[in-house]
Amino acid sequence: MSSNRIEGAIDKGVGAGKEAVGKMTGNERLEAEGLIQKAKGDVQNKVGHVQDAVGTAIKK
Repeated sequence: MSSNRIEGAIDKGVGAGKEAVGKMTGNERLEAEGLIQKAKGDVQNKVGHVQDAVGTAIKK
């Protein structure tokens, strides 16, 4: 498993937390930061999946 998958999953989780706290407190900036961090984590996680797939294909 690539480090991008792990870091992406962490960013998605932290982003979801920020988004939730922002919604609960009415803090639009924190909510937006959470959405951005979730999106960044999702992209990074997908990059990790591609890296893993390429690595597996090369080993064959």
